[in-house]
Amino acid sequence: MSPSAAPARIERARSVFSALGDETRMGLVARLSSGGPQSIAQLTTRTDVTRQAITKHLDVLAGAGLVKDSRRGRERIWELDSTRLTEAGRTLDQISRRWDEALDRLRKFVED
Repeated sequence: MSPSAAPARIERARSVFSALGDETRMGLVARLSSGGPQSIAQLTTRTDVTRQAITKHLDVLAGAGLVKDSRRGRERIWELDSTRLTEAGRTLDQISRRWDEALDRLRKFVED
């Protein structure tokens, strides 16, 4: 990743993790990842969360690029878009590698 691309990539990852920091939104992502595209009615089944609240949570997830919707008649059908999740995972991997490299340099310095 080029130095100029790093801040944008980190910001996109930050928005993903921020969106996933809410228990309800994390649950919605889990349901969409295992159950495929679903309507608001399907997503509120077996929850104590209102349709309006689910819609607001889905809008936050959509803003982070994690879900997208389409119209099927009067219903909005929501589905997971894993592109941002994959990118956020790669960003975490890269940060982890940088930490490992820094710890290796520190270890070598201390041992010398």
